[in-house]
Amino acid sequence: MPKVLISDSLSPRAVEIFKERGVEVDVKVGLKPDELKAIIGEYDGLAIRSNTKVTKDILAAATNLKVVGRAGIGVDNVDIPAATARGVVVMNTPFGNSITTAEHAIAMMFALAREIPAANASTHAGKWEKNRFMGVELFGKVLGVIGCGNIGGIVADRAIGLKMKVIAFDPFLSPERATEIGVEKVELEELLKRADFITLHTPLTEATKGVLDAKALAKTKKGVRIINCARGGLIVEEALQAAIEAGHVAGAALDVFAEEPAKAHPLFGNEKVVATPHLGASTTEAQENVALQVAEQLADYLVNGAVVNALNMPSVTAEEAPRLRPYMKLAEQLGGFVGQLIDGSLKGVAIEYEGQAATLNTKPLTAIVLKGLLGPLMESVNMVNAPVIAKERDIKVAETKRTNDGDYQTLVRIIVTTDKGTNSVTGTLFGGDKPRLVEIDEVPIEAEVTPFMLFVRNEDKPGFIGKLGTTLGNASVNIATFHLGRTAPGANAICLVSVDQKVDDALLATIRALPSVVRATELTFA
Repeated sequence: MPKVLISDSLSPRAVEIFKERGVEVDVKVGLKPDELKAIIGEYDGLAIRSNTKVTKDILAAATNLKVVGRAGIGVDNVDIPAATARGVVVMNTPFGNSITTAEHAIAMMFALAREIPAANASTHAGKWEKNRFMGVELFGKVLGVIGCGNIGGIVADRAIGLKMKVIAFDPFLSPERATEIGVEKVELEELLKRADFITLHTPLTEATKGVLDAKALAKTKKGVRIINCARGGLIVEEALQAAIEAGHVAGAALDVFAEEPAKAHPLFGNEKVVATPHLGASTTEAQENVALQVAEQLADYLVNGAVVNALNMPSVTAEEAPRLRPYMKLAEQLGGFVGQLIDGSLKGVAIEYEGQAATLNTKPLTAIVLKGLLGPLMESVNMVNAPVIAKERDIKVAETKRTNDGDYQTLVRIIVTTDKGTNSVTGTLFGGDKPRLVEIDEVPIEAEVTPFMLFVRNEDKPGFIGKLGTTLGNASVNIATFHLGRTAPGANAICLVSVDQKVDDALLATIRALPSVVRATELTFA
């Protein structure tokens, strides 16, 4: 039974979901790093919020860990590269608090426009300064949305309902999607020039860090108001302070800061700044939603193999997982097979999916092909890190799909290119779930992959099979199955032998010395 640790405060319902799905769960909140490190090796899954730091050291001790689930969208507290290297899937729940965060941004915009916090403090102090607080309407104003994904799209929808004109900068926003949600897609320069209000809803990356710096702020319309409920670090805070003090920026509403918790800040105390302590996801509904979602996602992965909202591997729905399972086995076997055949430096991999295979979600299949392919070449390769390793080593990976049936209803072919040539292997499923090889280097051959195999390329000459069988017999190596294939009589031939034990180096050398042998390779499969 899979075992999960909940190390941050989550809804009690999350515990119930794990138990209902057949997952054992422990709740240990407030662990110090050394305490977490001491016990993490016992668990298959880890459910966290923002308090637990999943560092490289923690991951090194997590010998059984398969998945980390973050209840919420931000994963700044998880070392994703280290998790990927160790084959640990990292998931978040990007949609559970979307409405809550978007509503907070709208609330902050209203508060900023009407100076509500300062007016509230003044009124509580008994001053009744009715003429002091002169706000602005949102009606008819231009709202610039930087980052128009899920949350940004909800903000845009609410703003359109307020009769604002919404323009958006997002490199990933398609023209069709922009039309669908009713926004005008623009470049950042134009957004800065036109917007009366600017709201940020983009992740913090190297590309977005400091997107509103002094140079960008100088390009904005005088009197602009800025809202950030996304990530601290998107705005250069010193530049924002200077722009507010100079009167160029009329005010800012900030829910996030470059350093948190922000208990002291140069902007604090400025009546033109509305500040909240990272409350974007802080509603009862959002806290419940993300807790339930992370429990469901982790349980689905550990029990069914479904991958949802993963940040470091392709997604697989609960419905897809059973259908993909036999193909995953086939893909790993094919990758492992050709990975043990290649000679030379790997340059590229082409994966062809035909027939029924072409109708599947092939991204996880490609990932596991790469795992099988790279496994014989290097240590610690897994389905999660294999695509990253391939990219780092400049190995070109290509997919093609053909839904028309050929000789087989479903087919997967892998063609690898090295500096010395190409190798290929093709496989199918018999009976819908039994992997079979059907072609090796364009030579038809039908075989099942077994733990110990001998691959021999030879000249098609009489007597060779007898000599090979005798050689194996003299070494007390029992033959389980014997498969043959050739391109034409007397031409190149392939012999694929399943044996009951490992073929040692001395025996392999003897086989290579046999007449007609071009190549002999031992293949092993876990």
